[in-house]
Amino acid sequence: MLIALPDDWTLTTGPGTLPDAVPEAVRGAGIPATVPGCVHTDLLAAGLIPDPYLDRNESALAWIGRTPWTYRTRFAAEPAAAGERIELVFDGLDTVGRVLLNGTVLGTVANMHRRHRFDVTGLLGPDNELTVEFAAQLDATEEASARLGPRPHTNTHPYNAVRKMACNYEWDWGPDLVTAGIWRPVTLRRWRTARLDDVLPQVTVDGATGTVRVRAGVATAEADAPADLVVRVAVAAAHGSPGGSAEAAAGGDATGGSDRTAVVQLEVPEVARWWPLGHGDQPRYDLTVTLLDAEGAELDRWERRIGFRTVALRTEPDERGTSFGIVVNDRLIQVKGANWIPDDCFPSRVDRAAYARSIGDAVDAGLNLLRVWGGGIYESDDFYDLCDERGVLVWQDFLFACAAYAEEEPLRSEVLAEAREAVTRLAPHPSLAVWNGNNENLWGHEDWDWKEPLGDRTWGAGYYHEELPRIVAELDPTRPYCPGSPWSPDPARHPNDPAHGSMHIWDVWNRIDYTHYRDYVPRFVSEFGYQGPPAWSTLTRAIHDEPLAHDSPGMLAHQKAADGDEKLSRGIAPHLPLPEDFADWHWATQLQQARAVAFGLEHFRSWYPACSGAVVWQLNDCWPVTSWAMVDSDGRRKPLWYAVRHAFAPRLLTIQPRDGGLVLAVCNDTDEAWTAEVPVRRLDLDGTALAEETVRFEAGPRATVLVPLPDAVVRPDDPRRELLVAGEGVERALWYFVEDLELPLRESWEAVDVHRVPDGYQVRVTAAALAKDVCLLADQAHPEAVVDDALVTLLPGESHTFTVRCAAEVPTDEFRSPRVLRSASQLVERHGPASGRPGGGDPADGDGGDGRSGPPGQRTPTDRVSTGRPA
Repeated sequence: MLIALPDDWTLTTGPGTLPDAVPEAVRGAGIPATVPGCVHTDLLAAGLIPDPYLDRNESALAWIGRTPWTYRTRFAAEPAAAGERIELVFDGLDTVGRVLLNGTVLGTVANMHRRHRFDVTGLLGPDNELTVEFAAQLDATEEASARLGPRPHTNTHPYNAVRKMACNYEWDWGPDLVTAGIWRPVTLRRWRTARLDDVLPQVTVDGATGTVRVRAGVATAEADAPADLVVRVAVAAAHGSPGGSAEAAAGGDATGGSDRTAVVQLEVPEVARWWPLGHGDQPRYDLTVTLLDAEGAELDRWERRIGFRTVALRTEPDERGTSFGIVVNDRLIQVKGANWIPDDCFPSRVDRAAYARSIGDAVDAGLNLLRVWGGGIYESDDFYDLCDERGVLVWQDFLFACAAYAEEEPLRSEVLAEAREAVTRLAPHPSLAVWNGNNENLWGHEDWDWKEPLGDRTWGAGYYHEELPRIVAELDPTRPYCPGSPWSPDPARHPNDPAHGSMHIWDVWNRIDYTHYRDYVPRFVSEFGYQGPPAWSTLTRAIHDEPLAHDSPGMLAHQKAADGDEKLSRGIAPHLPLPEDFADWHWATQLQQARAVAFGLEHFRSWYPACSGAVVWQLNDCWPVTSWAMVDSDGRRKPLWYAVRHAFAPRLLTIQPRDGGLVLAVCNDTDEAWTAEVPVRRLDLDGTALAEETVRFEAGPRATVLVPLPDAVVRPDDPRRELLVAGEGVERALWYFVEDLELPLRESWEAVDVHRVPDGYQVRVTAAALAKDVCLLADQAHPEAVVDDALVTLLPGESHTFTVRCAAEVPTDEFRSPRVLRSASQLVERHGPASGRPGGGDPADGDGGDGRSGPPGQRTPTDRVSTGRPA
């Protein structure tokens, strides 16, 4: 029987030395505390600190990580009856501390990622005091590093010395808010005779027959507990399957102790397979594991939902190098993914509804994979359950990121216990597809000047190449393991070799223009991305600088990337004018982020299956920050989100340079063949047709084909006044021969009609001139407003209707405002074009007039008006 503890916890400082910065109102005070929670959320709820996410408050709260903290509660309990066991279970303690019950030390803790279970059978009375004392976490981290021997790491603090989420200590998108607290639930468990412990199902399918092999640990209350305990496994009938059940005795271990194990295997005929999003349905089956005594009475029960599917990692030598592909049910999946970071710096605040919103953002954008990054946490069961439900594959990192990790005690035991627990807990989820050893540590050891400071000390290689694969092979052999991301299957190769295995592409953001994504033909991109600020409403809620500017103090506090603003400016300069006006800067940098990532994605997709997938850095944010996220921390979708949705569409046309010419890449990620004849037109910017050809293509299911484009349409007479259009409607692709800076763009609307409709507004815009990348930044009209589409390019005379969801009344003129209705044409007209730039150029070289490849394909109108010219 599980019993939740009372809610009336109290938080106090100490015991230990307090920093001078601790406010007097906090010193020794009894502060109401919430469990699950953390010190920051409790202090915030009590009104004792400002919101850490706003303005420059983060740096003013550094004292919290230097302060020891104590949680305390009292509760009544019946003492243990004869033959009864009582356990106190903490699902998550953050991080270094000790637990006391009625003054007795139950144990010390030093791992945020583990469950801690204490036997309190003989310690309970009618009135009990439970105390959890946390050390000053930042001090404890530094002390652990000194004991182990300092090892290289990114950022400021030696997070690699303790088992705590790395991004808690600041990242290039995250704040330095070192937490402490009881961050997952606490329960008392009372039981007699025996209970289940570490139930581990291994689920496979062969043809239409599914197999469930369950290894169930059984803990007994006494060493002489009854020998005839039985574990029964049942799969409920569903989806045409008759279901079934099987059972086995729970045998003692080899030493005759009180812990036992039962292994039960059950075959389930006629099962329906679980598929990732876009490939089929996600049927799941109820799995029940029951522990019975000799008379058949139930002692304990464990229930989960499982799915039947196979998953493998394809890494095979070929003419290009070594492949890297995720194969589900014997089908290579074109991975359309994003990296996932903790959804809040204080994870206890992320409930099922919040997970559902964020995973909904992924599904709505067409993502079929989320990579749970190694600097965060093993997410809650809600996260994985929702991924199971929605068909989103999960690539799960073990929690190591951008650092060298000691393989000596006491860290080693914590790492191995944590890994076994994580694999056991997550194994039932059909969405879980890949176990990955670490984030960037193989690459870091090779290239980041670690070897000299490390000398002959350990750095984690034993974990990634020996211990973790051994654990996965033992506990979860139905899933593949890879040692790291990036990783080359050929050990003689560099870990970030584009031709071998997975790779991360970060030179583009850090050093060179986004058009250099075309320099790579990677086998699988597990990280790449580009920065942009959050939505305007999110930004202005969090930052109150006067005046607000990209380099004002609050903005700089929310830009964690090294030289981030300089990189944004450098990235924009070849493509768009860089505005001095802050509102235009905000729009320009959001647009640049969307264009850069879409450019990369369309290029990678054009190389499928040689490049089997791309995982954008990143889907979500944990606080309001300038970052790589598609969706900001307030849940607002940035222009990038819409660009990714288009680039990941099941059917995509994109014009790409190949072999000295231009081709139409036809990307068909559906089960049906795609056959069509499409017009390819070279147009004047005013919409006049200058040349037209028709090309025919046939792309088979789950295939990409390249169709060469005729010279007559790809060679412009005047690159500054022409564009290429392939196809019609929402699937058309666009190509420009020069950058926007060299185009005579102007913002001119023939009409902007706004109408109130149920649940919101419809805004129909009609372009009088070429309108590139039209966006309705609806949150600037009202913070609750959400628009259905973005980055729509209109030729003269074309129209598009944006649908805005908003329950509030908004003056219709707000949607006509130039700060709400945005475009690239608007930016060029206001702030450019630059003079004296080189022009011309041969499109057969695949470059714009200044030697750069042309911009990516763009979103297109869903409706249009006749202009008397071909549209």
